[in-house]
Amino acid sequence: MGSGGGVGGILLDGSALLAAVDDEHGGASLGPGANHLLRKLRYSNIPTGISYGPGLSAHEVSLLESIAKLHSFDFFTMNTSFIDDTVNEIALAWPESRGRFLHVVSDCNKDVALKLSNHGWLIIILNIEGGGSSDNSSTIYIHKLEELPLTVFHLNRKAMGNDNVTVGYIMKPSREEDFAKRGSFPLNPTQNGLIFMPITFELPLSSQLQEIDIVLHKATDEIVSIEMSTSSECFDKITYTTGMHELERYIKHKSDICMIDPLDNIYAVLDRLKIQQILLGLENLNVEGRCKIRAPHFLKVDNFSEPNLVHRLLEAKLTLPSIVKPQVACGVADAHSMAIVFRAEDFNGLSVPLPVVVQEYVDHTSTLFKFYVLGDKVFHAVKKSTPNAESLIKLSEKNGLKPLLFDSLKSLPTAKEKQLTADHQQIDLELVTDAACWLRRMLDLTIFGFDVVIQENTGDHVIVDVNYLPSFKEVPDNVAIPAFWEAILSKYKSKKS
Repeated sequence: MGSGGGVGGILLDGSALLAAVDDEHGGASLGPGANHLLRKLRYSNIPTGISYGPGLSAHEVSLLESIAKLHSFDFFTMNTSFIDDTVNEIALAWPESRGRFLHVVSDCNKDVALKLSNHGWLIIILNIEGGGSSDNSSTIYIHKLEELPLTVFHLNRKAMGNDNVTVGYIMKPSREEDFAKRGSFPLNPTQNGLIFMPITFELPLSSQLQEIDIVLHKATDEIVSIEMSTSSECFDKITYTTGMHELERYIKHKSDICMIDPLDNIYAVLDRLKIQQILLGLENLNVEGRCKIRAPHFLKVDNFSEPNLVHRLLEAKLTLPSIVKPQVACGVADAHSMAIVFRAEDFNGLSVPLPVVVQEYVDHTSTLFKFYVLGDKVFHAVKKSTPNAESLIKLSEKNGLKPLLFDSLKSLPTAKEKQLTADHQQIDLELVTDAACWLRRMLDLTIFGFDVVIQENTGDHVIVDVNYLPSFKEVPDNVAIPAFWEAILSKYKSKKS
């Protein structure tokens, strides 16, 4: 084990993870912040283990062992009488580690841990009461488990010097885990010199952001409400969580921090009407003798019972069936509550939140092309999609042609095998890549995605949806993750220059 390569391994003592036992049956549970920390470390790319010593109940040992298995951590017995044996066992388990090993332990168990400092270990003491401090270079006090990733970040950055660029990221836990388990957010440096650090609103932002060069966010996870003025087509007010507002204010006063992407830049993808209006500009990319790329026909509707709705639909070149989407595209609970409407009279009383965008339903042989833009790289994947209108109508006739209601994130109706068309049209990748570059300039976004369908008969390439910071999970990790890192670094370099 070396000492110059940052953090080489993390050993979590059971005393730091377990809650105090307060019931007479000897039950065991994890303490505050433990689950938060374990999720972070699972995909940190740093060897991690859980240890236990004498004095724990069978329930506690069993819980720690199950937690270790769940997160694919090693599990060690901390034998204080034979500490050298324990040290050797850990070194054999983590043979590739080149950095310093950390032992995270509660204040009440620190005497055991301090024996490891003689072997070059760094001891992290969890002091819930907040009264500990140390001048010893082999001991650091923290007051919450949530502080450990920040501590690891500081240690790695110090060890690596100033040649790395630091990225703080904030998004909801489930999304963060989707990214992290693919290796997107390692706690040790990437090959192109990025160091990632999770930002948490549970700790003061100022202390977390002092050494941050880039903030990567999914701000739509932090939206509390979106209000729209009745006299305007645009959003009147977007309210974020207190933490997100504080983060935005901090960055506005720190011009050296690069935000990917500024909140103003993502507003267009929050608004389906705004996106449709921007996509109208795709017409300028079309040339004679080539497939056409375009926006779907669309119409904004504020009231389903307006008397001239059918006339307005015809003027907008909309025929039935049509798909009805809330104008608010994300960030609120019902942003993905949609409907496919087959009869004009069924708009009245439709349970899709107003205002809505009524969008052309494009027959597309049940094939959807998902495109992902990561900086200057463009990737795509092919997915099964909704059946053509004729098949939808036949399905809906069994239900009296009532509107088909669905949540686009959970229950999007997809074609069954017998409804699939084997000879779906080939996509013009050059055309769509040109459109992706055009969209990147128009939106000024670093990482975004959009969906394309190819219209039967005409061959038109129709962009039906655009979204910010998608998971790009259909792109292989060995291709997507380096492109993701490079997109972040390139954006930072362009801002600096």
